[in-house]
Amino acid sequence: MNRTHLFAQYAAEHFRWSFEDGVATITLDRPERKNPLTFASYAELRDLFRALVYARDVRAVLLTGAGGNFCSGGDVHEIIAPLTAMAMPELLEFTRMTGDLVKAMRACPQPIVAAVDGVCAGAGAMLALASDLRFGTPNARVAFLFTRVGLSGADMGACSLLPRVIGHGRASELLYSGRAMSADEAHAWGFFNRLCGPAALLDDAHAFAKTLAQGPTFGHAMTKKLLHQEWSMGLDEAIEAEAQAQAICMATRDFRRAYEAFAAKRTPVFEGD
Repeated sequence: MNRTHLFAQYAAEHFRWSFEDGVATITLDRPERKNPLTFASYAELRDLFRALVYARDVRAVLLTGAGGNFCSGGDVHEIIAPLTAMAMPELLEFTRMTGDLVKAMRACPQPIVAAVDGVCAGAGAMLALASDLRFGTPNARVAFLFTRVGLSGADMGACSLLPRVIGHGRASELLYSGRAMSADEAHAWGFFNRLCGPAALLDDAHAFAKTLAQGPTFGHAMTKKLLHQEWSMGLDEAIEAEAQAQAICMATRDFRRAYEAFAAKRTPVFEGD
């Protein structure tokens, strides 16, 4: 059964969606509130990233926010207030659902580039962290502020993902204190891959995502999978997993296209098969 789908015309309900040159752009679009998440937007994002496993046309994803901010986290009035009145089964259903969004982002085969300006806090910081690469601006402020509202710093995989990106000691400081990480810190510590001027952020991030979309889709998907899976492997297991992955990639048409292009002294055109 063919389960592949085309997403160029995807009709989003709780964020903006656009598609160009193989790059799908997701824009969190509640600028008057700094783009907070709701129960519905969490669920739609989770379902969308799950469905991208079957996308034929989407080759890279750009995730950003409208109005000079990325995302302020869960909406205080539409999420936080209702949570204070829920019983444990409902609370656990919610926290598992938010974690499922991160798992869906890590499992989707397309590289995800987050373009972060302004506020990037709480669950918003986790969306940026769950992306594969992050472009920021000097105005960006990243805060894993869960302890500021009486919660654990362990949320949506933060205690697993953040130490791997910026180191255990730095992650511990941020998750215990809930303080904001400046753009310069985030860049120096490896959270941001690149800092851009606010006016250039989206163009720069989209241009980078486009270069990924023009690359070997199958090879990128395999790279993402192994980057994730090898966290829990020893070196011998990792080398064997990479041997198998590379042999599979060598059987693709894209591998032959690259060779033929090299031999003919031209740029390869990858088609993802």
